[in-house]
Amino acid sequence: MSKRNTQQRRRNIVEKVNDLGELSVEELALHFETSEVTIRKDLTELERSGLLLRRFGGAVRVPQEFVTDQRVSKAKQAIGALAASLISDHNRVLIDSGRTTSAMIPHLSQKEGLVVMTNSLSVANAIQGLENEPTLLMTGGTWDPHSEAFQGRVAEQVLRSYNFDQLFIGADGIDIERGSTTFNELFGLSKVMAAVSREVIVLVESEKVGRKMPNLELPWAQISALITDCELEKNYQQAIKEHGVQLYLAEL
Repeated sequence: MSKRNTQQRRRNIVEKVNDLGELSVEELALHFETSEVTIRKDLTELERSGLLLRRFGGAVRVPQEFVTDQRVSKAKQAIGALAASLISDHNRVLIDSGRTTSAMIPHLSQKEGLVVMTNSLSVANAIQGLENEPTLLMTGGTWDPHSEAFQGRVAEQVLRSYNFDQLFIGADGIDIERGSTTFNELFGLSKVMAAVSREVIVLVESEKVGRKMPNLELPWAQISALITDCELEKNYQQAIKEHGVQLYLAEL
């Protein structure tokens, strides 16, 4: 099925759910003359985009009080789209947990033959909802509620069994002198992720550049590229490039 038909069907699903308040997977599959598997993928993606809410066996409209709560900022969306454009068909990709990295997922729907590993359940669920069905791998490990991802020795051991073309990872802050920084003390997995990846690409909003968090996550020497938005100050742009890091600025 073409991308245009998929997008149109999903728009129509949102309209029907908003009109009626609630619809089952079975009702939607009959109406759109498609399989229940396809409808479930549609609902997964629409929920991730904040356009409806999944309920057992179907979907309901988003409560009005949540409509104005933008779960993914404009900058995150732009950064995610630009990051996805750097991925080629058949790449082996490692995607860390986080809202900015999650914003990449809808833009992977036209990539062929991807292999994607993640330590994030939300990223995994979004990948599973893509119609092109990338091969999905999970790290496993110990669940960390702070990062909402799997961490620990088991996850590190699993990662060391693979190699990847690209790692996409977020950051709590960017220390211009040192590299990416984080609040979280469980950053050992990030270092292993970087070690098993040919390219390490950090995704971060411009407002976080210059922010010095307590823990150095990845030094500049381990970072291949940084993707941020076009509002990054010129002096920061120059300083990042001087570290030998490829800088990408997403238009808002």
